[in-house]
Amino acid sequence: MMDGTSDVQRWVRGWRLRLLDAGMLVYPAVTVAAVPQHAPGATAVLGCAIVAAFAVCYLLAAAAAARRATRPFWLLLGGCAVLFVLALPFAHADAFFLAAVVVSLAVPRLPRFAAVSLVAVSALAAVVVPPAVLPWRTGPGWTQAVALVFTVLVVSVFAEAIRANAALVEARAEVARLASEAERNRIARDLHDLLGHSLTAITVKSTLAQRLIAADGARAGEEMSAVETLARQALADVRAAVSGYREVTLAGELARGRELLRACGVTADLPTATDVVGPGQQELFGWVVREGLTNVARHARATRCTVTLSASTVEVVDDGAGGSPGPGSGLAGLRERVAAAGGTLDAGPVRPRGWRLRVTV
Repeated sequence: MMDGTSDVQRWVRGWRLRLLDAGMLVYPAVTVAAVPQHAPGATAVLGCAIVAAFAVCYLLAAAAAARRATRPFWLLLGGCAVLFVLALPFAHADAFFLAAVVVSLAVPRLPRFAAVSLVAVSALAAVVVPPAVLPWRTGPGWTQAVALVFTVLVVSVFAEAIRANAALVEARAEVARLASEAERNRIARDLHDLLGHSLTAITVKSTLAQRLIAADGARAGEEMSAVETLARQALADVRAAVSGYREVTLAGELARGRELLRACGVTADLPTATDVVGPGQQELFGWVVREGLTNVARHARATRCTVTLSASTVEVVDDGAGGSPGPGSGLAGLRERVAAAGGTLDAGPVRPRGWRLRVTV
């Protein structure tokens, strides 16, 4: 975000803008060259001094605009307008080149109607005023009017490009922020789903091993070995979730779920094949089975659990006490996964007792 903002600042305050500012000095230069033609002798010196003061005032106004110092900018621009009026008796029609500078600075910062009106009035004045002042003995200032309109168009396009670049950078920063937030949500959801299952299995197996220590030491050792395996798998799952390269398969979750339910003393009626489910739904249904069986082990106090698969549906049903797993469950994250896949999730109690989790894609 900061890099994008710096890019815009380099564009706005860099050599491109400096080049445009320097290019606008052509108009005071043309005006200075015209002063001796209309104001000979010492009068010409005064006229050139006024134009030079205009150039300095313009550069200060351009610098204030680059700093976004609004009040100094408008004060300096007002000074430029006054100096333009003072230069009229010395440069006659050519003084309207200075008006092109003043109008070009003002237009990008004015409402559209005011900007168009200012350009129209200034161009009309460049055409009408010179022949109306009889001592000048000049015709309409068509050249000055065309220069004024053309310069305003160029500066307006340049200002619009700056605004577009700034808006693009802001949009890019917002996209980056939303992507970062989505990634944090993904990691939080994955950690809940991954660790919830693994830690539940570890807890159940550790409790079972404690009960078996005195009665069946060999069986207790097997359970503790399984706990070690689950702990290592949980660590690998966490690393995979953080890195974004996690792999959840329906067959793998059914196998792990069967072992988890066995350790909990729950009779598991789980499919032995997953061929009925298409490749596009395998991972999603794996997440559903993981969340459903983890909630059975944690909350249900069930004696039997059944998982049913079809090409578009996965259903987890238990005969436990029923009731919602609570606000801390992973159903919210699972609902997000299902919605992203274009499916629907239904979860609720079944009669006479139990709980059902059903996802349809």
